[in-house]
Amino acid sequence: MKPLREAPFGFRVAITLFVLVLSGGFLASFGHMHKHHQNRDGQEGLSYDDIQGVYTGVRSVAPLKRALDAGHPSEIEGATALPEAKRKALLDWLAIEAESKRSSKFDDFDLGENAPAEILSANCVQCHSRSSNNPAAGKRPLEYYDEVAKLSISRDIAPMDQAILLATTHTHAIALGTTSLVLVLLLLLTRWGALAGTIAALSSLGLTADLAGWWLARDSAAFIPIILGGGGLFGLMTALLLVLIVLDLWLPSQGNK
Repeated sequence: MKPLREAPFGFRVAITLFVLVLSGGFLASFGHMHKHHQNRDGQEGLSYDDIQGVYTGVRSVAPLKRALDAGHPSEIEGATALPEAKRKALLDWLAIEAESKRSSKFDDFDLGENAPAEILSANCVQCHSRSSNNPAAGKRPLEYYDEVAKLSISRDIAPMDQAILLATTHTHAIALGTTSLVLVLLLLLTRWGALAGTIAALSSLGLTADLAGWWLARDSAAFIPIILGGGGLFGLMTALLLVLIVLDLWLPSQGNK
């Protein structure tokens, strides 16, 4: 069969545009995943917990509650333990589900010294401030409500509904499998055709691991790394296919060297 580089100019332009469209589609897919799945754990950005929440589900305990449950700061040598009444007042405040109500109670005048703002100011801000001499504590300042709010959110993240996962698997398996096959066949017509077998095997391995991991992770979060690894491998091989095809289309023909 005729090498891809020797195809008519118009055909090479068409294939190049096809590759560019696919590249844009993959980038849009990554952007959608980031926007759609991020912040499930209450933190900005796409995190490991966000991915686990999609496929397995995860209970995200507020960092402030986790610290109080652990008895912080009593575990620190020389530190004074938070009085039990103050600790209970903070835990009761953290148990308020509605963020608007939790916000209004933060510095509620009627609560007096038991208002969360007063408790934190008197017992925590000395270490948990941006100007703290303790680098670890300084990374979690508690001076203002916006700072405290980020550490006060507990969430029960439910995994993706099985019917939605089934539809997603159906769509991705057919679309990505077919796209990969087309790209591998195009690569066979390039000067790098000898690499097609290796790239195809790695790409298929990555896609299979990714899709299988979606279902396996419903029963155990131990399979989340398989999703990340498989998806990463498939993405890398796909990017390599796209780059090699475009390069072959426009680099000088090997016969002209």
